[in-house]
Amino acid sequence: MKLDKYSFGVGDRFSQQGEAQLKALEKARAAGIPIVPVWNKSNREHQIIHSSPEDTRKEADEAVSARNWDFPYYVDADHINIVTVNPFLEHSDFFTLDVADYIGSEVTEQEMEDFLARAEPYTGELLVPGIQEAFHISPESLHNMAEKFLGAVSKAAGIYRHIAEKKGAGNFIAEVSMDEVESAQTPEELFFILLMISHYQIPAQTIAPKFTGRFNKGVDYVGNLEQFRKEFEQDLLVIDFAVKTFQLPDNLKLSIHSGSDKFSIYPIMGELIRKHDKGIHVKTAGTTWLEEVIGLALAGGDALMMAKNIYSKAYCRQEELCGPYETVIDIDPATLPLPPDVDAWDGEKFAATLRHVPGHPNYHSGFRQLIHVGYKVAAEMGEEYLDMVKKHKLIVAEQVTTNIYDRHIKRLFNM
Repeated sequence: MKLDKYSFGVGDRFSQQGEAQLKALEKARAAGIPIVPVWNKSNREHQIIHSSPEDTRKEADEAVSARNWDFPYYVDADHINIVTVNPFLEHSDFFTLDVADYIGSEVTEQEMEDFLARAEPYTGELLVPGIQEAFHISPESLHNMAEKFLGAVSKAAGIYRHIAEKKGAGNFIAEVSMDEVESAQTPEELFFILLMISHYQIPAQTIAPKFTGRFNKGVDYVGNLEQFRKEFEQDLLVIDFAVKTFQLPDNLKLSIHSGSDKFSIYPIMGELIRKHDKGIHVKTAGTTWLEEVIGLALAGGDALMMAKNIYSKAYCRQEELCGPYETVIDIDPATLPLPPDVDAWDGEKFAATLRHVPGHPNYHSGFRQLIHVGYKVAAEMGEEYLDMVKKHKLIVAEQVTTNIYDRHIKRLFNM
């Protein structure tokens, strides 16, 4: 199984918007950009929603059938580890091996010696084609990188082998993820992480490093754009060199987690993947839930009241809802609109405050992030929430399709 050049993570908290998501990718394909969908949902999200991996597979299959999608599509067991992977095995064909929690974990002395022996030829001046300056790799810095990352990649290998035993090697796509951490990985660290991935014989097709800057959920990138440009391009070149040097899969590409809404870096990423003829995987999953809430607000009446109720409850439960996502959100509680004030808004005002349109006078990133992590509130509403979304299916679907195509795909591919 080989992942296509361009892929979008189009997960869906409540498994209602598969057709609307596919419609956006149909529009992209008609415009000459062949993107394949990857429906992704993590174990944490399943637990909060009280859904199952089977539900995600069902949504994907039904959407593909309904829209006669005749191209590849995938279902991602997102951010899994050896403890959480088993329920996904039957229903997923893409596995995001999340080993961020294992960074810094120990390996045996023999494992360390074996890896250092393999990596020793790359000490001294490391020249990567396309990167002007050499990376200076001392034996000490190599050892430090091995102590930091080798245990994590060893854990990824264990998860990969477990999946391969159950599904058969070649019957799924593997991604290695290290993004939900505090410190970014440098391009030279990425080079040696890829050597570790090769050393442990993981046929990874995507790699999700942590970049400099903030990749907060559902809002724009925060950081130095020129630094990001340099780092992203060097990562592309490092991957290209590693693929050729370490016999990694030739379609190995960067995966951008929390990739939705990073509008300020989309032109940079788009320019550089075109310059170097590289693929990309962008995860946009969480924003579909936000578009559902926007659709409810625009529908007015009881639907608008429900959207306001979701915000009010999320506002009162900030610590609980934000805690699991503290590394990927930045919300200043003092700036959040008070629920009584929100209750006075009309649907257009609510939607404009939630919808990510840079420069719009009503847009509020904290409001958006809080609702982003507040999907537990809607989950607790159960069928009441789902019935309201189904009742206003057309206006909700319009928001979902427009968000993915107009605000994401068109920006990334300079359309």
